[in-house]
Amino acid sequence: MPLKDFPDHHDADLALKLYELRRESVMRESRAALVAGFLPTSLDDVIAVTKPDHPLNAAFRQCTTYWEMVYAMARHGVMHAEFMMESNGEGLLLFTRIEPWLEEFRAHIGNPLSLRNAEWVSKETELGRLIAERFRKRVQAHLASVRATHA
Repeated sequence: MPLKDFPDHHDADLALKLYELRRESVMRESRAALVAGFLPTSLDDVIAVTKPDHPLNAAFRQCTTYWEMVYAMARHGVMHAEFMMESNGEGLLLFTRIEPWLEEFRAHIGNPLSLRNAEWVSKETELGRLIAERFRKRVQAHLASVRATHA
């Protein structure tokens, strides 16, 4: 399916629905928990959150599937990609926190398609590239500070 050339009222409707879903109380709690508490410094940290007994497992599953659904709408042309990225960049924060170990993560969980929609928007949309780069710098700074602390 070709990407949309310009946003229309359907995109606006979808953007508002996506916003309402993000405001749902469990989703809001999950997002807040991951933003504050999921700061992996190794592949082991990323894999740990996928284990059912990890305290952030439910939040991780909820947020990654939500953002993959949102970004799939852009990747498949259901929603204008640049318009969607204007208000849905938060999922790239989660993606860029996993990205340093993405291939190993995919291999470990046995899913080569994991986070493919977030990866697509981070590489194939102008705003996605800008947002992901901003988040990558934060991730790199965090990893550097952890390494300096442990050196």
